Amino acid sequence: MHYIDAFNHFFPKALWERIQQLDGAGKDIGRRMQGIPCIYDLETRFRVMDEFADYKQIISLGMPPLEAMGGPELSTEFARIGNDGQAELVRNHPDRFAGFVAALPMNAPEAAAREAERAFTELGANGLQIHTNVNGAPLDEGRFFPIFETAAKYNKPVLLHPSRNSSMPDYATEDKSKYEIWWTLGWPYETSAAMARLVFSGFMDRLPDLKVLAHHMGAMVPFFEGRVGPGWDQLGKRTSDEDLSLVLKRLKKRPLDYFKEFYADTAVFGSRSATLCGLDFYGSDRVLFASDSPFDPEKGPGYIRDTLKILNSLDLPKEDMEKICFRNAEKLFGLTE
Repeated sequence: MHYIDAFNHFFPKALWERIQQLDGAGKDIGRRMQGIPCIYDLETRFRVMDEFADYKQIISLGMPPLEAMGGPELSTEFARIGNDGQAELVRNHPDRFAGFVAALPMNAPEAAAREAERAFTELGANGLQIHTNVNGAPLDEGRFFPIFETAAKYNKPVLLHPSRNSSMPDYATEDKSKYEIWWTLGWPYETSAAMARLVFSGFMDRLPDLKVLAHHMGAMVPFFEGRVGPGWDQLGKRTSDEDLSLVLKRLKKRPLDYFKEFYADTAVFGSRSATLCGLDFYGSDRVLFASDSPFDPEKGPGYIRDTLKILNSLDLPKEDMEKICFRNAEKLFGLTE
């Protein structure tokens, strides 16, 4: 079987070194990322990849989002450095990296749209990585629409990556999230909420060709199919201060139908039941193999190995396995292997 890992993370050398010069880099990047050589050291990355036969990656930057590292000028600089670096990695190592998804300075939406255009036309980017909020702002704000429009124009996917930190409390009486609830439970919520905003805002009706991959098997949506389906069919029944039934009338389809149109990946940290749930919801045509490497306890190979073990244990028809393992990625990212 051929494998294309659709969602994993790596920092090109020039961007990694530039980030280390930032004040506060040790807080967001250093403490987590500097302890994972596989995310910035190419030789370490290759050693990890060598553990798996017939295996390539689509690479994207790691956390935090560029817009969280500084103002518009800095994030725009970082986007160019990062995208140039990823494009170079793909050019120089086509046997390792099947493609890359570009990062954008989302706190500078006009510059982000221009960078997306540059990434597609000059660098050969295979998609865009966009985080689920922009320094706390929802993605369905009008200023971000041209970015999604650019992705649809070039028939390239948007990879939706969760972004949330401890500053977003779990209770109104507190000022921070405890016990890393913000990550374990907050990230799936964050992704699901962003998906809902794209649906109910009409973004997906306005851009019918837009393709969005929701990281981590579509987050909460598959498990909560009953709430997303029959539950949201009753939108407005629980709200008295505005008429939300008008939202349903504006949409061209049932809410559940839009959620079924997202793509999802198998990066569920080794959970067989989550994999089965997601496959049942999305089907083999919309699920892509992905590992989220190198954030496993082994700092590289663990989630790749665990995910492949789960997929191979499902006894799926060969055609479905090929779709999940590489054919869906080839089609979605426009690969020419």
